Amino acid sequence: MDVSIKTITLFTSIVFTGLSAGLFYAWSVSVIPGTLKISDQSYLETMQSINRAILNPLFFIVFFGSIVALGVATSYHIRTDKLAFGLLLASSLLYLFGTVAVTGMGNVPLNNELEAMDLSTFDLERIKAFRNYYETKWNRFHTIRTFWAIVSFLISLITVFTQIK
Repeated sequence: MDVSIKTITLFTSIVFTGLSAGLFYAWSVSVIPGTLKISDQSYLETMQSINRAILNPLFFIVFFGSIVALGVATSYHIRTDKLAFGLLLASSLLYLFGTVAVTGMGNVPLNNELEAMDLSTFDLERIKAFRNYYETKWNRFHTIRTFWAIVSFLISLITVFTQIK
């Protein structure tokens, strides 16, 4: 079996994008429902802890590796396969703007705002108000990035079927 760089980059982009979409989806169906059941103080402390923990090389490889791999895979199809190129370009742009940009301009600033807070100095009313503000906005951005990560993954996966001759 002859495996080309073009095939490897397509496979890598699909795996990374699928892992990213899967992480966001799993978060949506497990962590978010779970956090609805904990106190405001616990929620904010938990989110601070999770936001620190996720900043690790394995997450960054998948999250940013997806857009890099999609870009490389797209470039390998630019002259040889117009349909695959179009699908991969769409997948790349949707992941870039719908997932990376939404995370960078939506979730990350909220995480930074939460990180800067010393929750031990807050009274219960202020904790409740901040949780409502943070959780509502954060979950909205998360839903958007999850949707587009899944769409990006599915489009990149469809590209495989255009390669079957």
